[in-house]
Amino acid sequence: MRLIETGIRDLVVIEPDVFGDARGYFTETWNKAKFSDLGIDTPFVQDNESMSCYGVIRGLHYQLDPYAQAKLVRVISGAVYDVAVDIRRGSPTFGKHFGIELNSDNKLQMLIPAGFAHGFSVLSECAVFSYKCSTPYRKEWERGIFIFDAGLGIDWKIPRDKAVISDKDQHQPLLENADFNFTYR
Repeated sequence: MRLIETGIRDLVVIEPDVFGDARGYFTETWNKAKFSDLGIDTPFVQDNESMSCYGVIRGLHYQLDPYAQAKLVRVISGAVYDVAVDIRRGSPTFGKHFGIELNSDNKLQMLIPAGFAHGFSVLSECAVFSYKCSTPYRKEWERGIFIFDAGLGIDWKIPRDKAVISDKDQHQPLLENADFNFTYR
């Protein structure tokens, strides 16, 4: 298992060891001791899974402090373009994003700390997306940023006329008007 830096402090990609043979493959997706050896000591309390089809874009979501969520995300089947946006006040990378393709072949995972907005677009026919969260979901603390905020410059890898977006996500504010309370440390 190895860590891949993203250029944004605290946001990392994890490449797990994958052992394959004629039967298929085996990989550990979470091992507290091995993650701790990599410097990741996030206490996860909830696992979530979603299934979406091509063109779906979910995001950009986060929860305010004191219920901010760190997330460890991965794809079980299919492929997504996964994006995290730094929204920590005072961060040298505030408003910058990092995106990477996560898929069932590369088995990559991304650790998204609290203080980041998160979203993904589905690149395959369908995708099953799994993520661990450090705090439970709390609707009243959930916030979002408009996925097509031009100031963020995110290429979702989906033609805009093929994008499938929830009504809620279509009406999120731009980053400059978003409600967030994270401070870079």
